[in-house]
Amino acid sequence: MYRARDQVENESWLAELQQAADRLDLETAARSRAADLFLSTVSGAEDPEDRSKRAVAAASLYAGSLIESDQRSQQAVADAIGVSRLTIQQRWKTVLEEAGLQPPSW
Repeated sequence: MYRARDQVENESWLAELQQAADRLDLETAARSRAADLFLSTVSGAEDPEDRSKRAVAAASLYAGSLIESDQRSQQAVADAIGVSRLTIQQRWKTVLEEAGLQPPSW
């Protein structure tokens, strides 16, 4: 869970997340889920300075698209937000867990 303050403090990151979602042509539900995952993960971090917000945003976009059945490939998301595919591969399940969701076992 996150606070309204987290949304204000991460406004520029949320805008970047939305721009990447535009490039991916994601549906509204996937965009909203990605923003929620991002804010839940970033606000829950004990030391947010040590976390890469770009990596969390990328993983949140990927996971949000999976959850909302608007799936995009890890490579497509990586290209849209400017990270490596490996970054998403390593983080997306953790993003789900930190948001209190169960990642798939496949």
